[in-house]
Amino acid sequence: MILVTGGAGFIGANFVLDWLRQHDEPVLNLDKLTYAGNPRNLDSLRDDPRHIFIKGDIGERELVGKLLALHRPRAIVNFAAESHVDRSIHGPEDFIQTNVVGTFHLLEEARGHWMNLPEAEKTTFRFLHVSTDEVYGSLGQEDAPFTEDTPFAPNSPYSASKAASDHLVRAYHHTYGLPTLTTNCSNNYGPYQFPEKLIPLIILNATRGKPLPIYGDGMNVRDWLYVSDHCTAILEVLDKGRPGEVYNVGGWNEMPNIEIVERVCTLLDEMRPDPAGPYQRLVTYVTDRPGHDRRYAIDATRIHRELGWRPAETFATGIRKTVQWYLEHMDWVEDVASGEYRKWLDTNYAGRN
Repeated sequence: MILVTGGAGFIGANFVLDWLRQHDEPVLNLDKLTYAGNPRNLDSLRDDPRHIFIKGDIGERELVGKLLALHRPRAIVNFAAESHVDRSIHGPEDFIQTNVVGTFHLLEEARGHWMNLPEAEKTTFRFLHVSTDEVYGSLGQEDAPFTEDTPFAPNSPYSASKAASDHLVRAYHHTYGLPTLTTNCSNNYGPYQFPEKLIPLIILNATRGKPLPIYGDGMNVRDWLYVSDHCTAILEVLDKGRPGEVYNVGGWNEMPNIEIVERVCTLLDEMRPDPAGPYQRLVTYVTDRPGHDRRYAIDATRIHRELGWRPAETFATGIRKTVQWYLEHMDWVEDVASGEYRKWLDTNYAGRN
């Protein structure tokens, strides 16, 4: 069995679904079910005995300790995190509590569990920590992409909290010998992503005929990674990665935000044309967010060279699958785009011209 934390969120749920499509090995899924942790993401596993869901926080040490003692997982894959930059600007404390304190508590319980394992199980145990390229800071237009040796320079409360958690994971390997692995990924997109993030936000607003908000001049550049490719990379790192190592996971798809929006609009024009006209008419430039990093880019050479991983999807194939999924699952979108989400939109976009 493996323990997956944050397995009802966007990337975590995709990982759990992909894992159980490919393995008979059970998954113990621990998720706090905050606004972005959606049990509906896992509806297809409702009657699957290989999936054991526990509602709980990685910061609840007593609960985590009991689960480790009872189920004796051979690995922990830690997706649990607060992950949205804008939310971290409005309320950084939740990010410190989950991403820093929560990761520390999880590491402590993992260390105790690992130290008490029989030698054979101790040797094969892994703690895989899923992180972000944002810990490296911002790149200039001509700068080389981030490598695993790029110094950390986080610029938001979110990225600072993830950088802190990465440092803790590294320290637990070098100080205690805990067999850790860390992945730093670029921007993910795909099914089940909460519509506060760019791509699902654009799809949702466009289908409702609402403005498509673009920060600043729309030329902030990101590398885009289809979520199933990210899950495949994590599987490879978990299976073959060297303990103590860091692996950058990128999609080799650098694009400015405005181009992403234009491509989504073009696909929507094809798949669900609007009688009022092309969706690009809804593009609206709004005041940029504070400290907005200009460019991220990932050099994923190490994971390709050492583990043989490369993304299977191009951006063209991945974004088509993504737009199609959202159009076919508007009931899921409407279900999550209520309550907490509406309140968030009011908070984040109020007063932006």
